Amino acid sequence: MMEHDIVIVGAGPAGLGAAVEAYEKGVKDILIIERDSHPGGILQQCIHNGFGLIEFKEELSGPEYAERFIEKVKRYGIKIMLDTMVLDITSDKIVKAVNQKNGVMEIKAKAVILAMGCRERPRGAISIPGTRPAGIFTAGTAQRYVNMEGYMPGKEIVILGSGDIGLIMARRFTLEGAKVKAVVELMPYSSGLTRNIVQCLEDFGIPLLLSHTVIEIHGKDRVEGVTIAQVDANRKPILKTAKYISCDTLILSVGLIPENELSKSAGVVLDPVTGGPIVNESMETNIPGIFACGNVLQVHDLVDNVTKESRLAADSAVKYIKGLLKQEGKFINAKAGSGIRYVVPQKVNYENIDDKVKFHMRPTDVFKNAYINVKSGGREIMRRKMQRLTPGEMILIEIKKDKFLDNDLHPVDDITFEVEVV
Repeated sequence: MMEHDIVIVGAGPAGLGAAVEAYEKGVKDILIIERDSHPGGILQQCIHNGFGLIEFKEELSGPEYAERFIEKVKRYGIKIMLDTMVLDITSDKIVKAVNQKNGVMEIKAKAVILAMGCRERPRGAISIPGTRPAGIFTAGTAQRYVNMEGYMPGKEIVILGSGDIGLIMARRFTLEGAKVKAVVELMPYSSGLTRNIVQCLEDFGIPLLLSHTVIEIHGKDRVEGVTIAQVDANRKPILKTAKYISCDTLILSVGLIPENELSKSAGVVLDPVTGGPIVNESMETNIPGIFACGNVLQVHDLVDNVTKESRLAADSAVKYIKGLLKQEGKFINAKAGSGIRYVVPQKVNYENIDDKVKFHMRPTDVFKNAYINVKSGGREIMRRKMQRLTPGEMILIEIKKDKFLDNDLHPVDDITFEVEVV
């Protein structure tokens, strides 16, 4: 059985960032396991710019951003197994993997960092009526075809869902000469970043139809068109508003799902809202020594924030190996209140807070001129003014260590985040 101090599952931005950080913090015996033939994850196919504005203070493409970390992994001599599939992870941190060269392997780790990323929600998850013709793609698959394989999925396109990949592909298709007839969104707001709505749709005159959905796909051998309709407040189609749009391609950008089958096999408890592990302030799951970061934990808007999260997970894994991460202590539950969909981390060990804790969350709706209130037992411990909140953009709230204490200077039992509209 092979042994390593830290085993990282996934060589996307989260896995690469965690490996570099752990190495720089003094742990040299690191193994990255990646099922693809090249490191970089989804960044390999993201040839548009907009990456690295926070991390590197410059605008990079996805491959350029990934290469910054790949180069460091090579320079540091961090071991990476490509074309290798992880089959199982146990609660005592034994990783079972397989590849063509070595066959089935068992690897014992002192700490494991989960960085498997996420996958796209397919057509079957949203139950669109109609036949099953050629010409239906998820946005990420279409992105790979266009940017890496040199293949155009179609010429007349409708996009269902306004996630960031769908918005970016609307622009990409247009630049390649295709006609994007509409981006259709079920919700009354876009689930993508505002900058992508402006740069990818408005700048190219592509209509965004909010509170609409596709109610039927037409065509037998190939998509010939779709029928769309407005939806009511309960998201049910209003049939009298139905309209036919001819097209040869339907692109689905209807959400991302964290890849947590391996997490479940290890006994990691998942959050039913995020789909990712429940973690504490150290990005540690309920299994001591197993950490999570990146899109396997929560779906991020910006890769720069994935890198920040990977650093925290790596720092914590290093502390765990050195016996510096306390497992006992007062745990404080972080809860999502009115107007907040979820909060990560979901709990905090007061004994492990150095200075402050960073909480990420998303609102349930679009709010303007609102406050994020943080309360404990009816006592307000923090209040922050926000001009605009939207589900497409993650919120970051930092809370200082002393704010977790009650009037008697004891750690509180829980804190609740809520939106107050004024």
